[in-house]
Formats: sequence, C-alpha cells, structure tokens
Amino acid sequence: MKKFINDVEQAENEMILGLVKAYPDYLRKLDCGNVVVRSNRKENKVALISGGGSGHEPAHAGYVGTGMLDAAVAGAVFTSPTPDQIYEGIKAIAGDAGVLMVIKNYTGDVMNFEMAAEMAEEDGILVKQVVVNDDVAVKDSLYTVGRRGVAGTVFVHKIAGAAAENGEDINKVQAAAQKVIANVRTMGAAIRPCIVPAAGKPGFELAEDEMEVGIGIHGEPGTHREKMKSANEIVDILLDQILSDVDYVGSEVAVMINGSGATPLMELFIINNRVSDVLKEKGVSVYRTYVGEFMTSIEMEGFSVSLLKLDEELKFLLDEKADTPAFKA
Repeated sequence: MKKFINDVEQAENEMILGLVKAYPDYLRKLDCGNVVVRSNRKENKVALISGGGSGHEPAHAGYVGTGMLDAAVAGAVFTSPTPDQIYEGIKAIAGDAGVLMVIKNYTGDVMNFEMAAEMAEEDGILVKQVVVNDDVAVKDSLYTVGRRGVAGTVFVHKIAGAAAENGEDINKVQAAAQKVIANVRTMGAAIRPCIVPAAGKPGFELAEDEMEVGIGIHGEPGTHREKMKSANEIVDILLDQILSDVDYVGSEVAVMINGSGATPLMELFIINNRVSDVLKEKGVSVYRTYVGEFMTSIEMEGFSVSLLKLDEELKFLLDEKADTPAFKA
C-alpha cells in the first residue's frame, strides 16, 4: 500500500486538522474527536449536523458553513462516528430552535446518531432527524436495512441548510429535507477499488475488463458485475434504473455527477454529456448540473449519477446562498 499518510492510526485526525487549518474562517474543531463546527455559530435558527465514516471527502466536514451544515462528525474510515462524538457536536451547535440530524441509511450511523439524540434530549435539546436512502441499486446490504444513503445526501444538506438559514422552524426544515429524500435517486458504478489505510489492501477485486454496477460508497457490492462497457452504455444502465424508480418526465431536475475519488474530470464530463442528452430525449429538463467530487470513496475509480426532481420550493432553496469549503452557491 502506497499512500501519502504518516501514521495509519492518525490519518483521520490529521486530515481534519489539515482541513481546519486550510479553512479557519469556516471551521473549528472540537476537542472531543473529529468533530467540526462552524467558526461563526448560527444563532436563533435550526442547526444541522451530519457525518459518517471518513473517506468520503469532501463529505461531510466540507459542507459545514453558511447555508448548509453547522457540524459534521467523522468516524474512522468507512466507520460510523461514536454516539459520544455526535452528542458533543449536537451540544456545540444547539439552540432553542433545535437540531436536525441528517443521517445516511447505514445501520451504524442510524443507531449511533439516534443514541446521541437520546443523550441530547435528556439535556433538554430538541432533536429531529431524517434518514437519506437515495441509492436505487440495492434494497438491503451488509450495511443497511433498506436502501443506502449516498451522494444525494449533499442535496439534503444544501436544501435543508437553506431552509434553516432562512429561519424556518425545525418542522419546516425537516419537511424540506424529507421532500428532497422523496425526490432524489442515485446509482453508481466502479472499475477500480479503494484501499482503506487500516486494511492495507483493496476492499474488492475487479479484472481489467470488469466493472461493478450499483456499487456502494464503501466498496460494498452492487447489483451485478459485468464486462466493461463504454461510458454511454454505463450511463444508460444507471439512468434506466433511476428513471424507472421515479417519474421525472416533464419535470425539472438537478443533476449531480459525482466522482468516487480517482475518476478524472474529463471522464465525469463525458458521463454528463450522455446524461444530459438522455434526459433531454426523455422529456426531463435539467435546471442545475453539478459535476465533481461530492461524496467519494477514498481513491475508488467510479462515479454516481443523482437526479433530484424539483418544484418551486426546492428550486428556491437550491439557489439560496451557500458558502462552505466544498460547496458554494
């Protein structure tokens, strides 16, 4: 294994320290583990917290800032943060308006965030939650009961964060987040695995002429493995499943082409070229397109496509100001 790290045991901590030192105007690290909060605390408004295992950068700490998250909690690579860490994050951002937790649908994340919420509620903190499950590929996996939460989570951060920044109460912020979850779908594919530093070897193996379709953001299996195809053919496979899950015809959508960590921008734009053409052919209007790395899998070579069906409320909130290290609007 060759990686630009020092001590495997310190990789997550040193990453967070480096992030905070790069963006001191945005971020502050708490003393209780890898918990990052906004440098300028938001007052008298609903606060948002999210998080999960490290290895998905810029998610989730990169989305802490104006118009998105107030706190992010990072566990070890591909491992849920502990309830104690999440609890400290909740306490650091909580005010009278309450805290909304945005949780990806992985068993450890859901369990630990809910335990943290119970601890916070004992302190009199109002806590509500949403669980993101945008992946159409696999209904159940080693990590989940139900669908996995993947790159569509970033749209939840953006839209719920805008509602909170605009001063909506916690019920309305939760409802905005839930509307995104109901209308966003994602599916991905990969051609090369990543190496978790603590493991020192790839999480799975693919032959040179193979690809994994429907893969998860931790390298967990997808729907099937098959021979490598062209970018257009892969996009068609993913879009067929996404478009069969929600009726997007006649609607406006936000599109996210998300790289998994080692996919060149050249290839992501080739992918977007096909996505845009297919959506136009099928009568789906693209309102916004985002291409880049939003929720990665360390250095996995792969990508995902997310579609968010928009109405006037979601369009308004999507366009509201966001100023974070990794996402600006």
